[in-house]
Amino acid sequence: MDNKKGDMFALASIPLIMTLGNSMLIPILPEIARELKISSLQVSMLITVYAVVAILLIPVAGYLSDKFGRKVVIIPSLIIAGIGGGVSGAASWLMDGTGVYWIILAGRFLQGIGAAGAFPIVLPLVGDMFDDEKQISHSLGIIETSNTFGKVLSPIFGALLGTWIWYMPFLAIPVLCLISLLLVSFLVQEPERKASLALKEFIHSVKEVFKEKGRWLYAIFAIGGICMFLLFGVLFYLSETLEKKHHLDGIVKGLVLAIPLAALCLASYFTGKKIGKNKLLMKWCGVIGLVMSSAALFGISFFNNIYYVIGCLIVCGIGIGTVLPSSDALITEGIEKGLRGTVTSIYSSMRFIGVSLGPPIMSLLMGAGHMTMFISFACVSIVAVVLLLLMVQPQSSAS
Repeated sequence: MDNKKGDMFALASIPLIMTLGNSMLIPILPEIARELKISSLQVSMLITVYAVVAILLIPVAGYLSDKFGRKVVIIPSLIIAGIGGGVSGAASWLMDGTGVYWIILAGRFLQGIGAAGAFPIVLPLVGDMFDDEKQISHSLGIIETSNTFGKVLSPIFGALLGTWIWYMPFLAIPVLCLISLLLVSFLVQEPERKASLALKEFIHSVKEVFKEKGRWLYAIFAIGGICMFLLFGVLFYLSETLEKKHHLDGIVKGLVLAIPLAALCLASYFTGKKIGKNKLLMKWCGVIGLVMSSAALFGISFFNNIYYVIGCLIVCGIGIGTVLPSSDALITEGIEKGLRGTVTSIYSSMRFIGVSLGPPIMSLLMGAGHMTMFISFACVSIVAVVLLLLMVQPQSSAS
């Protein structure tokens, strides 16, 4: 892996920057609403539009990457994401009136298109770059760590930029995308590809993969979505509680939100380094991580002391951080290179769906009471445990 350090550095920049480009807007959404004089529903659409567009287009990007190559998809996607951020930032800076909101929304639409072909294509590209499954697992752990590190930085970075000028996070997006674009263009050497299948043959091959491996693939898809659902649901709860009950906002709130995310980040790195090519170990790391998350969520349901809640969320973060690189490795190493982009893109779409559903579902459950809210989330986590135990049956070195 030593001769691939430059490639990995460049590829790790993509999830970091894509996560920053979206999540750093979250702490400044109330300020955006005030500046544009729009409702909370309208401002929430800046996040929703991005996610929905990405969910719909990720499978398309995955197919195109299998057909034409990974970098051929990633580079234009980074350019589109940067243009989208630039459109939103320029409109916020230079325009006035009711039309500003709609132009910002159009920019976020473009950014979602770009996001669909960026981070989701990194997973199959990492799988293509190495023949040794141990190196693939370690590298996917680095990518997942970078993705989580972006989540750690986002509330802090977003609050810092928003304190300067409220639209500065939008203007930062094209700069960040340009950095990643240059790194990928000059440092990433994509392996030579075999001739791609004709569309009819490709569709037949995908059907055969799901016929043969659908049992465990569907389970991994669901587990990826559930992990993101749990993570973003509890982060939404913590953000709301810190601001409304404990009157923390801005950078201080961002630092508190970063605590469980930092635990997740470290767990992702060490899990990716540990699991190697042992698929049985990947499964059991996932089971242990989901059991930890379930136990932590059940624990929170009994007490709402903020220090206790944050302690349990650290355990939950470690659990999810153990699951994600294991799931990434199982799905990436279990699919042949020619179909890897398409199959992993469905997995990425499921994760985006989890991101989108977590906060609104948590918001609805908050009205039902503290215990109901967290027992419900713990039950969802237990569903993931059952799926992993019953549906995923790898051998020690092969799925």
